[in-house]
Amino acid sequence: MNPQPSPDDERARIRKAMDRLLAGEANVSDGSLTAAALAAEAGVHRMALYKRHVDLKNEFFERVRTETNQMPEPERRLREKVTQLKKTIANQNDELKHLRGLVTRLTLAQAVLAQDTGSTTRPTPVPDTAADNVIPFRPPST
Repeated sequence: MNPQPSPDDERARIRKAMDRLLAGEANVSDGSLTAAALAAEAGVHRMALYKRHVDLKNEFFERVRTETNQMPEPERRLREKVTQLKKTIANQNDELKHLRGLVTRLTLAQAVLAQDTGSTTRPTPVPDTAADNVIPFRPPST
């Protein structure tokens, strides 16, 4: 039977692993400043950081911010994604504004055409000087 390590022992290993990672002296992990690297360096399962030792994980990320003056990797990725999504929303809002204007113009054009179609007068004939490919609209015969 495998003896379970005590929670105090796990916490001590996590704190030592924090110090090694922040000093740039990683032994086991790749040295990145992530929760996965911290867990590997401490010799604990990554989910142990997320479930049992959330306070230590948060402390690690806070120390990364303050001691190294850099943003933790997960936060950096989230910020990039937020920036990308904001650009997408702005582009979609511009497109929506354009399409709404187009709908308004097309509705007005349709109303003008419907009004012209309903009149009983004939359209004015095209002068002979007009191009040969111009064909005037005629109201439908009833």
